Amino acid sequence: MNASLPELTATFSKIGLFTIGGGYAMIPLIEHYVVERNKWVEKEEFLDLLALAQSAPGVFAVNIAIFIGYKLRGLKGAIFASLGSALPSVVCILLIAIFFRTFRENQIVEYVFRGIRPAVVALVAAPVFSVAKTAKITYTTVWIPIVAALLIVALGVSPIYIIPAALIAGFLYGKFTAK
Repeated sequence: MNASLPELTATFSKIGLFTIGGGYAMIPLIEHYVVERNKWVEKEEFLDLLALAQSAPGVFAVNIAIFIGYKLRGLKGAIFASLGSALPSVVCILLIAIFFRTFRENQIVEYVFRGIRPAVVALVAAPVFSVAKTAKITYTTVWIPIVAALLIVALGVSPIYIIPAALIAGFLYGKFTAK
């Protein structure tokens, strides 16, 4: 299905406006609108686009919006989708910056943030399981994300080194297991 430019902008604006927790927390909402509801891409292609968006420099949510917008409507689609993704966050951050000083010491605001924090953790964790299912991780491949996570968390290895290593390992794995 092909999307109109206003539809792309509105869809990614909704995603950007109603997702708390950043790019990774947006994955379930992006998947809902892009794969399930609008059927703009298949689940497998969505997983590939997630990998590309994560590997590309820049903000994850904007990257995925650019890839999907470009796939559907070319350069204009990429521009409209990325603007739709980024504008709600920019407006919200500006409003928070303007009013934060006034409410910073407010006890109710502190309680709200205490409630939001655990929810954000869940919003970031949920896509991990969804992506793992789509990636068809098996008992023979489960070691790859575990080793990558341990290298990053326990040993402080930069994800910048993990991504090219994973690309090479994936290529070699595919080359030798495809026979």
